[in-house]
Amino acid sequence: MLRFGTAGLRGPLREGPDGMNVTTVSRATAGLADWLRQRCLGGGAVVVGRDARHGSAEFATATAEIFTAAGFAVTVLPDPVPTPVVAFAVRELGAVAGVQITASHNPPADNGYKVYLDGGSQLISPADSEIEKCIEAVVEPVAREAVSTSGGDLVDRYVARVAELPGLLGGAGERAPVRIALTAMHGVGGEIAVRALAAAGFTDVHVVDEQFAPDPDFPTVSFPNPEEPGAADLLLALAARIDADVAIALDPDADRCALGVQGPEGWHMLRGDETGVLLADYVLRTSPTDPLVATTIVSSRLLSKLAAARTARYAETLTGFKWLARAGEGLVYAYEEAIGHCVDPTKVRDKDGISAAVAAADLVSLLKAQGKTLQDELDSYAVEFGLHAGAQVSLRLPDQAAASALVATLRAAPPTEIAGTPVTFTDQSLIRGPLRTDALIFDATDFRIVVRPSGTEPKLKCYLEVFAPVTDDAALPQARIAAEDRLAALADYCRSLDTVAR
Repeated sequence: MLRFGTAGLRGPLREGPDGMNVTTVSRATAGLADWLRQRCLGGGAVVVGRDARHGSAEFATATAEIFTAAGFAVTVLPDPVPTPVVAFAVRELGAVAGVQITASHNPPADNGYKVYLDGGSQLISPADSEIEKCIEAVVEPVAREAVSTSGGDLVDRYVARVAELPGLLGGAGERAPVRIALTAMHGVGGEIAVRALAAAGFTDVHVVDEQFAPDPDFPTVSFPNPEEPGAADLLLALAARIDADVAIALDPDADRCALGVQGPEGWHMLRGDETGVLLADYVLRTSPTDPLVATTIVSSRLLSKLAAARTARYAETLTGFKWLARAGEGLVYAYEEAIGHCVDPTKVRDKDGISAAVAAADLVSLLKAQGKTLQDELDSYAVEFGLHAGAQVSLRLPDQAAASALVATLRAAPPTEIAGTPVTFTDQSLIRGPLRTDALIFDATDFRIVVRPSGTEPKLKCYLEVFAPVTDDAALPQARIAAEDRLAALADYCRSLDTVAR
């Protein structure tokens, strides 16, 4: 039986309780409705949205009709929409819950059921296990009642809010026109992203035509994830062809955003940690007194140094925006290295690729007016705070259980040195408090590795970071070369863990 994981259900499209199908979705919705009624939230407003994957329209219809039959006031968004629109709508309407049918950046054969509770945040424990018990108690057949689509104005209100962000976050300052290359990765964010960028004043936007229209088969990519090798090749080629100032990639449900820049060796995609610190510094330009920025235990340590220098508070959470959105009072920005960014937590308490794209475009515009680029900013951070170079190694395994088993094997016999350097070992499953999780951390004088099983895919994930002081701009090129060599050695070690799995 599919279990509530990262904010809901996610799995392959197939019949049976271990697959995403109408029966699974119906039981989940009936259980969620019962759980809400038990908390005296029956009859409240519920928002239902969907992406354009196989089965999404059918699943959204079932969800909306079951909530309607259960007595809730249901708003069904009329077209496929980005996931952050649903998070926005739940908060905007004061809804008791929201459901988005999406599998985000998973392969084409998957779909999912993402749940937001009141306030527009993802559900967390113990709500997930409580809802599972309600689902198990569902008696079929589940009643359904037809409902009409509505809420088209919510998309307009979302776009209007995103268009305000340059003035709210970037503040005053001279801006220069920017040219943007954009891909929607065959997902649902393309049209709304172009609308939002235009409303914010960025009209010189060129899209990857082959990837712009929603297509549930994702024909041009092996995995529809901007982080996957080769997934952004068409975007980077477009950026080079049109002499863009920045390249922007959204994932299929547009809740994540990756940036591409031109460097000495051509166009390349930035890591999520690099985009994260850039957007954090941008948001902190106009933040109120005592702001809080947050990231996760697997992200770069650079944000903590930036926060201290900008007189901001800093927090770490477990991976996932269900935790980041709850990082603390005064939160103005949060990111996770998996290209998720929350730049407007007062309105969207989740990662939002479209608002991040608009914020990034405005940052590029401000820098361009000063004769600088995103890469120039990253270089300045390296000199100010030390070089922080990172990489990720993902080992794709038969299932999520295999990933957890591999972590258990490594936990039982942890290495005392990696790549010839002594390491200290922390088992996050043994610590007390909110950072307890199934992860292993290996620290050395000049690097850090975090190993954990993915929460959404059958993968073992290894997060690598190398750090070193940089005396001045002239020393930076050689420092980058040394860091890349170091990362390569660490990556080789992480890839060797696959032999344990076999």
